[in-house]
Amino acid sequence: MTEETPARRSDATRAAIKEAARRRFAAEGYRKATIRAIAADAGIDPAMVMRYYGSKEELFSAAVEVDLGLPDLNAVAPGTLGEVLTRQFLTLWERPPTSEILLTLLRSAVTDEALVAKIQQVFVEQVSPAVLRFGDPADAPRRAGLVVSQFLGLALCRYVLRLPPVVALTEDRIVADVAPVIQRYLTGEA
Repeated sequence: MTEETPARRSDATRAAIKEAARRRFAAEGYRKATIRAIAADAGIDPAMVMRYYGSKEELFSAAVEVDLGLPDLNAVAPGTLGEVLTRQFLTLWERPPTSEILLTLLRSAVTDEALVAKIQQVFVEQVSPAVLRFGDPADAPRRAGLVVSQFLGLALCRYVLRLPPVVALTEDRIVADVAPVIQRYLTGEA
């Protein structure tokens, strides 16, 4: 039997806190989730949460790290960019754990101005560079904003508001309806 090292215990504790925080923030949102409840979910003392993460804000930031996993769009056939990005959007929003993280961010940002920066960071670091590769670079910020508005609007209606006609759409139907719009935003082509 091998003895667990302090570093391993530390990593396990940090991971347990992060997972408990992710679940709690997803269920209750940023404002309602408490350090005490997260600690209880992780089976540890609340002081340990503060020891590892320092504050609720830092814990939230760690728990909702977002990697959109955008493919290298240079390797994608130009006429299929809208389809590829729409399918990636659905992959992210339909499958845990990313779906939980994105849902938490969307819900929380709507009610807490401080969390808007997290979404803006994802936009600047991950979406804008992808859009910059196509069309007029000077127009890239507008086009990137339109791409995000399309996807966040769909996410709000499908996953937060759960509008029945939007929830009822199959993934293939969403791709058929949304991909041409995304394609136009990216390249100017329908």
